[in-house]
Amino acid sequence: MPVVHSASPLPARYPLVVGDRKRLLAMAADFQVDVAGFVAHVRGVAALLPPGEHAINLCEDRYRFLVTFCAVALRGQVNLLPSSRAPAVVDDVLQRYARSYCVADRAADALPEACFLLPETLPSLPGEVPQLPAEQLVAIGFTSGSTGVPGANPKRWGSFVASTAQNLKALCDLWGQQQPSVVATVPSQHMYGMEMSVLLPLLAPATLQAGKPFFPQDVALALRDVPAPRLLVTTPVHLKALVESGVELPPLVGIVTATAPLSQPLAQAAEQRFSTEVREMFGSTETCIFARRRTASEEAWQVLPGVQLEPQPDGTLVHAPHLAMPVMLADLVELLPDNRFLLRGRRADLLEIAGKRASLGDLTRKLQSVDGVVDALVVQLPPEPGHAVGRIAALVVAPQREDAEILRDLRRLMDPVFLPRPLRKVDALPRNETGKLPRDAVLALLRH
Repeated sequence: MPVVHSASPLPARYPLVVGDRKRLLAMAADFQVDVAGFVAHVRGVAALLPPGEHAINLCEDRYRFLVTFCAVALRGQVNLLPSSRAPAVVDDVLQRYARSYCVADRAADALPEACFLLPETLPSLPGEVPQLPAEQLVAIGFTSGSTGVPGANPKRWGSFVASTAQNLKALCDLWGQQQPSVVATVPSQHMYGMEMSVLLPLLAPATLQAGKPFFPQDVALALRDVPAPRLLVTTPVHLKALVESGVELPPLVGIVTATAPLSQPLAQAAEQRFSTEVREMFGSTETCIFARRRTASEEAWQVLPGVQLEPQPDGTLVHAPHLAMPVMLADLVELLPDNRFLLRGRRADLLEIAGKRASLGDLTRKLQSVDGVVDALVVQLPPEPGHAVGRIAALVVAPQREDAEILRDLRRLMDPVFLPRPLRKVDALPRNETGKLPRDAVLALLRH
């Protein structure tokens, strides 16, 4: 099976897409495209794109996103990948980067005025597979803002090639020598979505399902559109909805999940419900994926080949073949034998009040475990004037429970000094498309 391989030092150039020109690259219910057809579309779109240095790729159709991503890179421009397509977020990115424009695949009221719309029929200019320099800057990914202001993270083509090789090694035993069909619910603009639904079909023998399914029935239909072996790339929020929906899915070789912690009960329920293995991936926009685990049966994470973790007082340094230099993460880890580790939260999540200690993550899990609580989040508010420590607060989705009942049950699970006040009931938490909770949106709900 042809795969990409990382090497040191990096070769000068890498192909934009690997495999035979007749390899099936993408498909949906009404179309199929091979490598040759894809390359022709990339060259055709590249010839139409406006001049500039940066392009915000807002395409929702996954194949058109893929074509646009590669066409922008072929032009020598940089793909900007905001964490959200919300107008305020897009406008902020446009203002931060000179000579930037937007590309979209359909007209919408929320699009910026100067937005390039792809034609309904993609132009086609046949040609050879382009080669990109390993050091070419092809994308800038932005963090979600769940812990503050979104940060920018530059990505070079050689780094993407190396990280995709690692991801393939972490997953390919699920499908053996066959070519998997990838169906994803996570946005392509998110780095996890980029790795699993854009780079994997480009740089490994995999076929992309071109849609963007959201609801459980949509996911089932998308999976039926593609041939086996099928790999579902999703998030814990979507996975929970799938498990609870009762929808029937065609046979899967595996389910991959990331973006938020996956509980062991949910992983076990999904494996039993869909008769497959659930693999949780660990990474970040800054690092890309660097570890995996089978959450249904293990707590410890296994780092991917070549990855080394170096615990620090305030986080962890990640060394990896695809990283030009070590990257510091806020996550605290406990190293175990055989290149495994346990997550121990984040320094910023650790609380010390009245001489007692807890973590926001553990408090959130306890609140989520209360009977009748559908979803919840515990946060620490900024300190009020004259106070050194901020109050503990919580958002709760619990349609059938009263605030007092929830707090009464919580008293059995946590020390009273950590009881959230205020505890505010809401219809839904302000999760984005990947299930993350931007801090500004959470604080806005708590202020109302």
